[in-house]
Amino acid sequence: MLYKARSESVVLKTLRILNKRMKLTEDEQWYYLNQEKGFEGEVQFDLLTEKLQHNCLILNDLQLESNKSSFQLDSTLIFQETYSLFEVKNYEGEYVYDSEYFKTPGGKDIQNPLDQLKRSKLCLQQLLQSLGSKLTIEAYIVFINPHFTLYQTPPNLPLILP
Repeated sequence: MLYKARSESVVLKTLRILNKRMKLTEDEQWYYLNQEKGFEGEVQFDLLTEKLQHNCLILNDLQLESNKSSFQLDSTLIFQETYSLFEVKNYEGEYVYDSEYFKTPGGKDIQNPLDQLKRSKLCLQQLLQSLGSKLTIEAYIVFINPHFTLYQTPPNLPLILP
């Protein structure tokens, strides 16, 4: 059951307005397009979770705080004893897995999304513990774009590939 729907972030809404009213710099345009693409990927994932027929709560786009540290969760499903956390990525193209970075075949490094997932899971664990919850937390990165390939991926990582 959908309990919290997704909406565009304030940042994305602001960038849409600015993009219509002025010429964004190259970096601003790149950031804006990444925000749009990320939101599109999250909406695609929402369409999949809407089809679930399990008895669970679906919470999208949560902005939370734990130990004076704020964090954002793309999608979460809460079952009777399990809290499933999903970080949705709408990456496109070919990448190579490296323990520190994801690399393009040309060798350009991008931040490893597993770092973000670890931080989100830790912050969520701390928050739930402070509230007295004993839910088990499962955390995954979902690569939603069918035109995404990740090479040299160890099988034990919490990645859901297209």
